[in-house]
Amino acid sequence: MTATDGWPADLAGVTESVVATLGPNERWNQAALGLHAPEEADDPVTATTWGHTRTRGNFERRGGGVVQFTTDPREFVAAALDVTETDEPVRDGAAAWVEVTAERLDEGEEGGTEWVRWALTPAEATVRERRVPTINRGFYAVIDATVAASRLDVPAYDTDALLDRLAYFAETVERCGGPAEREAFDRIDELTDWRARRNESL
Repeated sequence: MTATDGWPADLAGVTESVVATLGPNERWNQAALGLHAPEEADDPVTATTWGHTRTRGNFERRGGGVVQFTTDPREFVAAALDVTETDEPVRDGAAAWVEVTAERLDEGEEGGTEWVRWALTPAEATVRERRVPTINRGFYAVIDATVAASRLDVPAYDTDALLDRLAYFAETVERCGGPAEREAFDRIDELTDWRARRNESL
C-alpha cells in the first residue's frame, strides 16, 4: 500500500485541486490547493497553506475537508482568486472527490508569509466521471494564470514579471481555449484588473 492509495486519481508532482472546508458559518469554503505527491512510498500526500487563510483555519478547526478534481476552469478561478462559499462541498464540475483528514506536519515563514504543511489522508472517495484525456493549452493556461495572479503584490515576487506572464497566458487562452476557458479568464481580469496595471507599467 502506498500513500496515494485511496485517492480517486493518480498523483504525480503537484496536482492542482479545489478543496472544500467547512467554515464556522457552516458553509463550505472553496479554495485552490496544490497536492504534492510523495517521493517515497511511505510518505503522505501533502499540501501547504500560505498565510492565515480560510482553508488553514478550517483545517485547524475541523481537521480536514473534501478535495475535488474539477474539469471546469471557471470553478478553479473562483476557488483560487475569489471568496467562494457553497451550501454543499462538491461543485458541479468535480469529476471526482475525496474526503481527507489534515494533520499539521511543519510550519515556517518565507518572504514574510507564514506557511503550514499538512499531511492529507484520504477517506471516502467518489468518481463521478472518467473521460478520454485531452490536452487543451487554454485550460492549463488558465490554471497557471491563477498562480501568477495570486502572487501579485506579494513582496517575494516581481510584479512586472507576473503581469507579463498573465499577458502570455491571456494570449494562449484566446488562441487555444474554448468558451469555458475564455469565460474563466474574463473572471481573472475582473478580479485582478491586471491588464490596466500592466498598461500603466509599460
